[in-house]
Amino acid sequence: MAVVLEGGCRVSTMHEGVPQVSGSLKVWNQIGKANGAEAISLRILEFGPGTSPGLHNSESDEVLYLLDESSECTVLIDGNNYDIGPQTGIYLRPGQTLTVENPGPDPVRFVSSQADSQLDHANESHVSPIVKLSDRRALPTADRWYRVLVDEEIGSEQVTQFVGSIPPGRAPDHFHEYEEVLFILRGEGRMWAGETNTPIAPGSCIYLPKRQVHCVENTGEGELRLLGVFYPAGSPAVRYEATDEAADFRR
Repeated sequence: MAVVLEGGCRVSTMHEGVPQVSGSLKVWNQIGKANGAEAISLRILEFGPGTSPGLHNSESDEVLYLLDESSECTVLIDGNNYDIGPQTGIYLRPGQTLTVENPGPDPVRFVSSQADSQLDHANESHVSPIVKLSDRRALPTADRWYRVLVDEEIGSEQVTQFVGSIPPGRAPDHFHEYEEVLFILRGEGRMWAGETNTPIAPGSCIYLPKRQVHCVENTGEGELRLLGVFYPAGSPAVRYEATDEAADFRR
């Protein structure tokens, strides 16, 4: 069952609730306007073997991330085929349609986030919408790092998608000037919102309202890795201490 922390921070599991089913596709809607988010969403897409129904992205900037470490599939975006593997980000512009060809036998799972687009993308030149995590530079700050996958370089001026690594321990509480969703990829810890907290583990889906004081604590002995998406777009390095001015990325 979803846990709601201070300020409306929400933590759920990736397969919580009843999925919407369309052919070989199952969709779990975990975060969106229906449960308190203003402009951003998070959903889990699970594609069974075969060719999926087309997913049309009408008026949103959408970013996806292929979850499973051993999965491979082909995505078709407006007539262009892309073979993709694990730890890969995808950017869908408003008006584009995504189809997934899964060679099977296991399902292929994506984390998807959308945000209402306020820009006209009609005249933009083509940039590859596929980004591998291994091709992006790790930006270290103190004893942690993050890699930006989708940003304005890929074409998204509305949302930013990144992967971050957190060592054992807890950083100072802080807040952001954007609305954010997180998905825990590996490791265990606790999600703190003000004075409230709840355990998190792989598959945890987290919603953080704009300006909510929070931190992610790594309670394990190894790395805690998370996928993050925020709106409006910007840099994951910008944060504000609960009592100070801007500081570097330290979750």
